[in-house]
Amino acid sequence: MHILEIPSFFVPYGGLFCLDQSRSLASLGHEVRIIANVQLSVKRSLSEYVFSQRGMCKTEMDGITVYRSELRGLPMCVKPNARRWVSGVQKMFARYVKLHGKPDIIHAHCVKWAGYAASLISEEYDIPFVITEHLSSMIYAREFKGEMADVWQIPLLRGALKKADMVIPVSAELVDDLSVYFGKDYRWQSVSNMIDTDFYLYRQREPREGRPLRFCCLANYDPRKGYDVLFDAFDMFNKEHPDAELHIAGNDTKGAECIDEIKRHSSASRIFPYGVLDKHKVLELLYRCDCLILATRNEAQGLVLFESMSTGIPAITTDCVPMNVRIEGGCFIFPVDDAHALYDMMNNVMSADGIDGKALSMKVADVASPSVIGKKIEKVFEDVLHRRY
Repeated sequence: MHILEIPSFFVPYGGLFCLDQSRSLASLGHEVRIIANVQLSVKRSLSEYVFSQRGMCKTEMDGITVYRSELRGLPMCVKPNARRWVSGVQKMFARYVKLHGKPDIIHAHCVKWAGYAASLISEEYDIPFVITEHLSSMIYAREFKGEMADVWQIPLLRGALKKADMVIPVSAELVDDLSVYFGKDYRWQSVSNMIDTDFYLYRQREPREGRPLRFCCLANYDPRKGYDVLFDAFDMFNKEHPDAELHIAGNDTKGAECIDEIKRHSSASRIFPYGVLDKHKVLELLYRCDCLILATRNEAQGLVLFESMSTGIPAITTDCVPMNVRIEGGCFIFPVDDAHALYDMMNNVMSADGIDGKALSMKVADVASPSVIGKKIEKVFEDVLHRRY
């Protein structure tokens, strides 16, 4: 198959899931490329914004050809930015077809706005398209403000989902989560996101005797991630285990707001913030820790849970995470916003015997490895093409 991937956002603004899936599909023998229209934010980097590249350029990322263009986002201009971004993708696609011909299928990542752009391209060129949806309702809610009838984005995105040859939510629960905005009047088949199981390899941890228990949380400092609940629970745990440690990493975890919140807690001296870490530093941190905690309030999937379990440690998280990450014997669930329940779970997991880290890692590979997920996506594409033609 000739597959063209279109991400809604891309490096340095995330979007590596698009690259991961492209690599997996290419390893199965398919012709896979990416077109990425990257909207730059003046808040993130003034120099990147001012000196943005002009036109579409070609680059290679992990063996995948990426055609990239950059768009200067206009501050506080959501609607014009969306229109400019979609128009830019359409122009990139027209140039792509001149270079490589029409793809057999278009794979958009997130309906906002790659899925919408793909629906317009599909209509113009008569090419089937699939949308993988990664984002939860809480993320969409940040932009969809006001009365539902007045949210101009919803009819456009709902229409794109309905027109898609298939929608691939990263969990079945995501369909219900998003139904408040998009309904369910579209074809869908859930396929988990993948993690690099060859990178997040199992490693046996050092014996716990004679050293502090180490917890970690790998998440941006954001209300959705429940750091307030985590800090309260760790305060309780720290009173009984005064040498225990909590290591946190992610965007803004070393920012002023997070530091101030840490200082308000009795366990502040045992909480260690790192800010943003690259994946190698993340792996090092996981290998030092005994358990990962994600006190999330809303989650499309939560790949960090897979990543931690793949290295051989259990994960504690809330009952809002989908079933496909709840690996038996490794993922332990407590109610959202319940610090006392989290404290109890921390005690239970840390005192439990018989957690087989190696077996846990193998279970994750069976669910979320690139080879497993690549074949599932390939099957979805084959079915779409079979029905279409």
